[in-house]
Amino acid sequence: MDAFTAAQRRTALSGDRLVELVRRAFKRIGDHRPCSAISLTDTLMSAFAMFSLKCPSLLSFDKRRADPNLRSVYGIDQAPCDTQMRETLDPVDPAQLEPVYREIFRVAQRSKVLESFVHMNDCYLLSLDGTGYFNSLKIHCESCLEKHHRNGTVTYQHQMLGAAIVHPDHREVIPLAPEPIIKQDGATKNDCERNAAKRFLEKLRRDHPHLKVIVIEDGLASNGPHIRALQDKDCHFILGAKPGDHESLFRTLTDGVDTGDTFEYTHTDKDGVVHEFLYQNGVPLNLSHPDLKVNVLDYWERPPGKKSQHFTWVTDLKITRQSALPIMRGGRCRWKIENETFNTLKNQGYHFEHNFGHGKQNLSVVFAMLMMLAFLVDQIQQIGCRVFRRALKVAGSKRELWEKMRSLFFDYYVDSITDIFAAIADGYQRQRLQLRTDPGVQPPDTS
Repeated sequence: MDAFTAAQRRTALSGDRLVELVRRAFKRIGDHRPCSAISLTDTLMSAFAMFSLKCPSLLSFDKRRADPNLRSVYGIDQAPCDTQMRETLDPVDPAQLEPVYREIFRVAQRSKVLESFVHMNDCYLLSLDGTGYFNSLKIHCESCLEKHHRNGTVTYQHQMLGAAIVHPDHREVIPLAPEPIIKQDGATKNDCERNAAKRFLEKLRRDHPHLKVIVIEDGLASNGPHIRALQDKDCHFILGAKPGDHESLFRTLTDGVDTGDTFEYTHTDKDGVVHEFLYQNGVPLNLSHPDLKVNVLDYWERPPGKKSQHFTWVTDLKITRQSALPIMRGGRCRWKIENETFNTLKNQGYHFEHNFGHGKQNLSVVFAMLMMLAFLVDQIQQIGCRVFRRALKVAGSKRELWEKMRSLFFDYYVDSITDIFAAIADGYQRQRLQLRTDPGVQPPDTS
């Protein structure tokens, strides 16, 4: 792998560099149409630009599709109308969008900004969780999950298994390509999160064969088949565990206090928070899988004057007095897939649950993956682009940043995303409104 120079590192993770990378990846996707006035690349880039600019709907983007900045910033020669975009993207195989996620991740790796995301044992924390993004009683396609209600109605849904590199000390996350949870080709039964996880792990090792990860998930994942799947793909794990699902495991942990097999460790930090650890290594997972041995960490957090919190995890990482704390911090990072990923997409300007278009084949999934891709580009900028971070600080919030970005993009002639963020961070010359003396005269093409 080629090393980046210092100068390259300063520019590799700018929004403009990342947009160029996205467009280059889209160019490699074969057009399923024999001929068209608007290329598949321009159509994909138009949808990506819509999510990059945080447009609230496809209609709102459609009204601005002739804006010259779409060419200068996103390299779009001609943007399709809303109907054209839906019809063109509906047959696209979502798997064709996965390589761009991989390429962006590798660029981030090569630029060294991900070194601070290594948690323990030279591993990244990889949080997995499912979420829904489409729900309707009427609109549906052959891939929709179906929930049949007692009153005879059916709810149609689209879900995905999200995956993101997280770290206890970082608010940013690095999402990998999500795995759709949809009815598979020819299937009559609903897909599920566990099946999606199997497909995801296969792709993880195909795309990142040497990536060292610790998979962190909730209590539904701490079952024998899934743990063996993680082991088969050479993944470490920290998985939530609940007493109701693992009675024998918790009983072994408790009994071990008397036999000396279970170890106790208490630590009080500088804020007076008491951390209580109870752990045992080499415990059978359950009665159904007595040969599958895991290490168990039971943890209480007792802050002074506040409600205590209790967590339990099973892991393949050896637990000691020294490793108990980083394992606990890693396990609690699971929430970042919900808070810093799904919550951001749903409540911080990305409009994740808005139906931009459902289609008859893949449109809903394609739009979800393109929105997640725009989120990935934003996250990488937040990690590695100084201009973006300064603009975010000045704006004060993500929503305000997107509003300012969108306003500058559609009100001024701009050449780059970097210029937009620099204007937000450092200020810009505000022009007095000038009315055209001849309404028929078009403004000059500055592209």
